[in-house]
Amino acid sequence: MSMDTFQTYETAWCPGCGNFNILKCLKISLEELGKSPHEVLMVGGIGQAAKTPQYISSNSFCGLHGRSLPAAAAAKIANEKLTVIVDTGDGDSYGEGGNHFIHNIRRNVDITHFVHDNQIYGLTKGQASPTTSEGHITDVQIDGNMNTPINPILLAIASGAGFVARAFSGDTENLVSIMKQAISYKGYALVDILQPCTSFNKINTFSYYKSRVYHLDENYDPSDKLSAITKAMEFDEKIPLGIIYKEEKQSFHEKNVTLKAGVPLIDKKYNPKDVQKIIAEFV
Repeated sequence: MSMDTFQTYETAWCPGCGNFNILKCLKISLEELGKSPHEVLMVGGIGQAAKTPQYISSNSFCGLHGRSLPAAAAAKIANEKLTVIVDTGDGDSYGEGGNHFIHNIRRNVDITHFVHDNQIYGLTKGQASPTTSEGHITDVQIDGNMNTPINPILLAIASGAGFVARAFSGDTENLVSIMKQAISYKGYALVDILQPCTSFNKINTFSYYKSRVYHLDENYDPSDKLSAITKAMEFDEKIPLGIIYKEEKQSFHEKNVTLKAGVPLIDKKYNPKDVQKIIAEFV
């Protein structure tokens, strides 16, 4: 195999899972952008979606539940040359990782965040996730989910994210296009990817999404924040796909005095004795 080509490997996902096409589209997107495996860091937490870094040939880091964003941000801060991509699920990103989700938006570290949103906890056998619809009955929520689902698109825009998009795992062409734009964006980019969970979510199926999703037309202006907020709240009977909001913002590197000098942290010389002295202050 070529060292410049991304390879994908056998997975542990259930037949019919939306993760398969998301992985395929990720591979296509990276290759069409001219990336090589050694230039890319894939980061995951815990969950079926978070296994993605294990199934594609690149640098990878798999961390704790909900803790993928801190690791991804740290890697990018240390080595700006890396293309850093986070692949996690709705539970991992918006539940356990909800605090990191909000505060990485504020920092605007240049990383791409693909959330495989199947509106359920798939790895841990089907309990309600932060995006599960109210009233949805599961083996755990036997009387129906009582919690109001969060709207990650609306939350991201309100929190100040500069690139917020929604895609569908069953729409390859659109998903590849959005992935490429998100990876190319200078700053934090969120793509919420709707996908079916064939094992544990019998409501939000492939046909459920297929009958509701539609593409934003060419007249839609993603720089209009009020329009983006309106589109973000549109979800039940009709679900818009595309770049919901986009704004050019200074990234973390561009605002940080040390980092904007252009010398990556990994290339800066340091004396180990100085590091030990700093550590000793905390003992």
